[in-house]
Amino acid sequence: MTNSDPPLLNHYGALFSSHSPQLDDPKNRLVIEECQLPLIDLSGLSNHDETVRRACVAAICGASSEWGFFQVLNHGISPQLVEKMRSEQVKLFKIPFEGKASCGLLNNSYRWGSPRATCPKQFSWSEAFHVPLTKVSDEACYGEFISLRAVMIEFAAAMSKLAGLLGSILTANLGHGKEVIKNLCEEGTCFLRLNHYPACPISPEILGLVCHTDSDFLTILCQDQVGGLQLMKDSKWVTVKPNRDALIVNIGDLFQAWSNGVYKSVEHKVVTNAKMERYSIAYFLCPSYDSSIGSFKEPSIYRKFTFREYRDQVQEDVRKTGYKVGLPRFLVSGRGDLLTGSME
Repeated sequence: MTNSDPPLLNHYGALFSSHSPQLDDPKNRLVIEECQLPLIDLSGLSNHDETVRRACVAAICGASSEWGFFQVLNHGISPQLVEKMRSEQVKLFKIPFEGKASCGLLNNSYRWGSPRATCPKQFSWSEAFHVPLTKVSDEACYGEFISLRAVMIEFAAAMSKLAGLLGSILTANLGHGKEVIKNLCEEGTCFLRLNHYPACPISPEILGLVCHTDSDFLTILCQDQVGGLQLMKDSKWVTVKPNRDALIVNIGDLFQAWSNGVYKSVEHKVVTNAKMERYSIAYFLCPSYDSSIGSFKEPSIYRKFTFREYRDQVQEDVRKTGYKVGLPRFLVSGRGDLLTGSME
């Protein structure tokens, strides 16, 4: 392969030639197993039997504590809507690189590779549109992709509703009102991210998305059947088997801090595929930038911080080193377990 679109190969080659050729990372040498994430049927939340409702809530909260990840069925987003969204997404990414990078599509939110990578192991073989929810309905963002707008609006609304539901369950489980998440989070700081992972035949060690934790309350992922998502469980990398009918939910850093470590923000990554491209769509539930994030009880593992402070610190760490330090910077001295090695 002598070229790629986007020019991932050129970018990776420049990093590779200026650094040690060793891609290997101790974390990538850990045992990799296939896993079936906890699978939760959300229809239980509306069941007339209170025992069934409570069991569903317990499953959501238990998985958030034990795994930091779970899958949901009967989530309210129809297969037809998912299929329409996927079709529009594929058409969008088929544009030549120059068009995606310069035409201002979706609030000029196109990203590719890892501009801040300082060595090959920090490099991500992927491209994405990272779209603020406030811009999803803006006609000026879509150019010739007129049909994408209506689908994006419907899809974003459905994901927002689901994220709000799950967030309210998780806060209520800790003794807080269901309105807490609604009051903290706003459309202006929530995002939809359209991801494309091109086939990467040059090395299985190159990652589609490097190891990281999410800097939000929670993330909802709609992925195709190619697979590639891996997460850390019991000091091992485990591969998540795709489920055509399910969405994946994972806890972010803010919920770990807010819950005082009850809910776990778990490291995860995406591996590349030598022959097949992969598509996914992620919804990020984020608070307003001035929202104060503090543990819900004392003694607190983490000191209070604003989302703006957190994001600024993460971006500064990544700019300087290529690594995301994240929550460890906000630990109260002498308490808590470090989440080291995370990257964004």
